[in-house]
Amino acid sequence: PAAVPNAPCPVPPQLEGLCSFLQLSTCPEPSLVRFCSWLLPLSPALSHTSAAILAQQLFLRRVLGLTQPPSRHLMAALTSFCSKYSHSLCRVLVAAVLQGPGEGAEQTKLLCELVEECLEPHSVQLVLSQVLEVPLSEKLLPVLQAVLGRQVRSPPCPTGEVLPPELLDLLVLTLCQQAPAFATSLNFARLVTAVLTVYQSQVS
Repeated sequence: PAAVPNAPCPVPPQLEGLCSFLQLSTCPEPSLVRFCSWLLPLSPALSHTSAAILAQQLFLRRVLGLTQPPSRHLMAALTSFCSKYSHSLCRVLVAAVLQGPGEGAEQTKLLCELVEECLEPHSVQLVLSQVLEVPLSEKLLPVLQAVLGRQVRSPPCPTGEVLPPELLDLLVLTLCQQAPAFATSLNFARLVTAVLTVYQSQVS
């Protein structure tokens, strides 16, 4: 009904119960797309906590269970959700992917696609900070490369710095510390080259 978008947003405990009642974590993916489209005009917007609960219910099981590229419906739902709640999605989904065991090839590819095509600039910086909080591995190098790719395409802020200085310093420090462990990694070499290219005036 037309009045639904203006209805009060449920508080987190109610939202968890509603998600369970609607079985959102296992609903068909076409229904997932419609549900995410319905979320966008909600007024007032969901709180960060409520959006994080929805991100967990809607996407976490699906993404962590991927063994092949995500369907177009799942990508459409993720893109729709990211258009308004990308920060909450990163807090839930990206953290789980980064901390997951094993190679997680499909999850890493999906994360790169979100960074390159869907996330807002401040959420891209959040992804970078999350990556730098965990031990660096070969599977995470493409994610860092995707972050740098977004920095190249995004217009710089008024100060001329694309990344906050403290985040750039942490990135450079991490790469310096991890260099011996990746001495034979072509992906690591490309990443270092990209950092030196994008931030040549700030990296000595």
